[in-house]
Amino acid sequence: MTDEMRDEEVVDAEVVDDLSAEETDENSAAETVERDLDELSEAKRERDEYLELAQRTRADFENYRKRVAKETSDALARGKAELARELLPVIDNLERALAAGSDPAAHGALVEGVGLVLDELRGRLGNAGVESFDPTGEKFDPQLHEALSTQPAEGAEAGIVLETMQKGYRLNGQVLRPAKVVVSK
Repeated sequence: MTDEMRDEEVVDAEVVDDLSAEETDENSAAETVERDLDELSEAKRERDEYLELAQRTRADFENYRKRVAKETSDALARGKAELARELLPVIDNLERALAAGSDPAAHGALVEGVGLVLDELRGRLGNAGVESFDPTGEKFDPQLHEALSTQPAEGAEAGIVLETMQKGYRLNGQVLRPAKVVVSK
């Protein structure tokens, strides 16, 4: 083999090596692009799953909110209906008292009947947890009392309830209506 032939073989080998390196680089780039596309596809699939989960959760919460609002409204309506049922006999008794009041001879019976109706109404409200309070003699508390006026009082320190003009009412400890009072100066 001559030197020329050897040089040609070396050149041919180098060309083959260069081509083989180019093919390897192209294959590697193609594999990288393919892998990146797969990862992108996987990321899109995960995004879609999370979006669907978020939408489902949002819809579930909206349904829950609507259900709770309806249940609250229904409970309020049931409470009002129960209160009305409790007070209907009181109305019946007041109507009977008014009917009896048209006879002048029945005034004593009318007063007695109205007293019984008042007791019945207090009893019904008491069963529901409503209680009245008369703070006469107590220290003035703006959370429980509404001062209508002040007046000097001998022997009483300032800020004491001298007179209750209108009783206050509480429902299970919560003030429904503060007592209207006169307070000492």
